Amino acid sequence: MSKYDKLFEPITFKSGVRAENRIVMAPMTHYSSNDDGTISDAELRYYAERAKGPGMVVTACANVTENGKAFTGQPGAHTDEMVESMKKLAQTIQQNGAKAVVQIHHGGRECPAELVPGGDVVSASETDSSDGSVHARALTGEETAEIVKAFGEATRRVIEAGFDGVEIHGANGYLIQQFFSPYTNRREDEWGGSLEKRLAFPLAVVDAVKKTVAEYADRPFLVGYRLSPEEPYEPGITMDDTFALLDALMEKELDYVHISLQHFWSKARRGGEPGRPRMEQIVEHVAGRVPLIGVGSLHTGDEVLKAMETDVPLIALGRELVMEPHWVEKIKAGQEDAIQTALRKDDRERLVIPEPLWKMIISTPGWFPFAE
Repeated sequence: MSKYDKLFEPITFKSGVRAENRIVMAPMTHYSSNDDGTISDAELRYYAERAKGPGMVVTACANVTENGKAFTGQPGAHTDEMVESMKKLAQTIQQNGAKAVVQIHHGGRECPAELVPGGDVVSASETDSSDGSVHARALTGEETAEIVKAFGEATRRVIEAGFDGVEIHGANGYLIQQFFSPYTNRREDEWGGSLEKRLAFPLAVVDAVKKTVAEYADRPFLVGYRLSPEEPYEPGITMDDTFALLDALMEKELDYVHISLQHFWSKARRGGEPGRPRMEQIVEHVAGRVPLIGVGSLHTGDEVLKAMETDVPLIALGRELVMEPHWVEKIKAGQEDAIQTALRKDDRERLVIPEPLWKMIISTPGWFPFAE
């Protein structure tokens, strides 16, 4: 018996997909795909190094349309030409026993103009990007419906490539969240206005994805949804809005909902119970209706255990699996003292971190802890 046994209990999702333990590799941008969106050799090595332990690996977000690309070196799921290279990634993850899930995404107003055809950046309403560097125009109703359809088409490609599931990226200020937020959605058609109408786009995407799975998947295939529970600005998403979104998602028979937080224990600002951890409030609200994935600045085995005491059944590790690719194996082997929780300046090759990701880490002070 180890105190960490709880981390190694298998879980079977509603779809029938089974993960062998409760640790998930979080979807993290790595800036390392080829320029055309196909999977690079560096990317395959990076995932191979990290896929031996977690029960499930969620890949970096893949854009579902050409105008949805938000990062250089982002993998693509927007054309049928992507399927062959995606197959290699699925197999690389699965050969080590982890379930392989693709996060599907559209960047909306957060897409750099130089990555979008003709610099034609789009969002729910006319708005600037969060850093003010890009001006986005409002999508027409017809274009909005086309993007919904594109999420379904991307799902079909993920199925054809042999993955075990998709995670719909409704978090971190990207297009799906832009439609849900009153800050970025000031529409007056069927895609915006009231809370109910702001839910229309996220729920239409879920429906399109679920319909595709029903039509094309010949094996258990999971569908998850990632959301950010609150926005810092007004009028933005509050905890009460998040509870409404969760209730709507509960009706969609999802396999899980992934709560995107920078810090697992961060406290609510507006709505719900301000000053109390968001995750605790969400767990109480969901009340076991759907499995939740928690994430955010968890590094040691004890920190993960403490987070699971909130009754969150799954924990995603992001930066920690970059710094310690063999986290799960070390916990299992009783070597928790050997787990690395900070980077060293000469770690890139030893940790199999692709050069573009390493450059981004080095040039973004405070993103990763560094050992002196």
